[in-house]
Amino acid sequence: MMGLHTVEKIGGTSMSDYHSVRDNIVFKPAQTNDLYNRIFVVSAYGGITDQLLEHKKTGDAGVYAYFAKERNQDSWSKALKDVRAAMLEINHSLFDGALLEEANYFLNRRLQDAQECLEDLHRLCQHGHFSISEHLATVREMLASLGEAHSAWNTATLLKRDGVNAVFVDLTGWNSPCHMSLDERIIDTFKDIDLSTQLPIATGYAHSETGLMSTFDRGYSEMTFSRIAVLTEAHEAVIHKEFHLSSADPRLVGENKAVPIGRTNYDVADQLANLGMEAIHPKAAKGLRQHNIALRVKNTFEPEHTGTLITGDYVSDEPCVEIIAGSRGVFAVEIFDQDMAGDIDQFDVAILKVMRQFKAHIIAKDINANTITHYLGVSLNTLKRVMKVLHEKFPDAEISQRKIAIVSAIGSDMKTTGMLAKAVKAIAEQDINVLAMHQSMRQVDMQFVVEEEDYEKAICSLHKELVEVHEHGRAICLAS
Repeated sequence: MMGLHTVEKIGGTSMSDYHSVRDNIVFKPAQTNDLYNRIFVVSAYGGITDQLLEHKKTGDAGVYAYFAKERNQDSWSKALKDVRAAMLEINHSLFDGALLEEANYFLNRRLQDAQECLEDLHRLCQHGHFSISEHLATVREMLASLGEAHSAWNTATLLKRDGVNAVFVDLTGWNSPCHMSLDERIIDTFKDIDLSTQLPIATGYAHSETGLMSTFDRGYSEMTFSRIAVLTEAHEAVIHKEFHLSSADPRLVGENKAVPIGRTNYDVADQLANLGMEAIHPKAAKGLRQHNIALRVKNTFEPEHTGTLITGDYVSDEPCVEIIAGSRGVFAVEIFDQDMAGDIDQFDVAILKVMRQFKAHIIAKDINANTITHYLGVSLNTLKRVMKVLHEKFPDAEISQRKIAIVSAIGSDMKTTGMLAKAVKAIAEQDINVLAMHQSMRQVDMQFVVEEEDYEKAICSLHKELVEVHEHGRAICLAS
């Protein structure tokens, strides 16, 4: 039986604006008038996790990357000082007086513990019997936890100051005497919390004996959010972002043309995640879908809007495109070898092994008789490492790379004659060369590979033809 409460995740950009979080989210509950019966799972403040680990988009080194790769204490120590300064500056902007002292004490104690751990590990691994690589996963988790502990403690303390019976829920396992599974930690932590009178502010990072980041990496907070919703039997899960889940990026097609899509299903959410435009991590969505928990995506800065409701069973009333999305800065890695013909499986397995070695995100893949092309959402540094190993493993193959963009039309039901033809026509009319395209038999998305400089034109042309008002009337999916 589902509970009466919701579990709500607040993204990093939203977290950086406390007054909007308080006034638009906490004081204006989604779909209810009850201040309580909600659990909040918070991300680190915007940019902090990038400084603690590495920049998510550019790959620029943070504390972890310096510690893991350079083995130079001066580099990671300086990076840690920089992130400490940034976190203390956030505290200074939120608190004053005695509360500022408390906030700084909490933060400095965590950061000092982390620094001492890194220093001890650095010294230990100067000896030949110890390998730092065996401890890097633990280091990454420890550093990641600092960001969420900081934002969750601050938010709970600020809300208490502002009259809310908020509770800081620390799932990081900091100084925990024993290891436990993620589910055990969540159940143990929430068992004594009265949701009818207390408002839990939980860390997006949760420590587990197997480690969340080894599987989900930067999607760990969504997995924590999902498991809390499942284990506490929430009646709805809510994600608060700084934007609506819209029919396209309003900055590209115009704010007067892009609209919140209102309703969709988890299948569409998976396609968006594959493009790097996550509504929710696919593995986190799986638990919600299996337990029939609906997910609502809301815009923090438009609290009166009901947002987009995502369920497992939703299908649009008539076939239509619901959203035009894409990813630029994608790298197409093409491997051509005449020896593939008749033995392509062996090549495919070997290539995938390299991709897994560097945790390269594969957005799409093409295969023909003698060529395999992977479209990768990776940083330039990762691409260089991938290419180096591929050249070593396949010395006789012709291996090339190319920077491209992928534009996709996505919908819960696109099974109708002529939709693909319309899409191709819309792109061709803008003199855009389609380098490759993909559509599966399930027909929930169409992907077009184009030159990177054609990305915006492709988005706009597809949105105009398949979603906006045109001579054949308004698209069905926007009328729902």
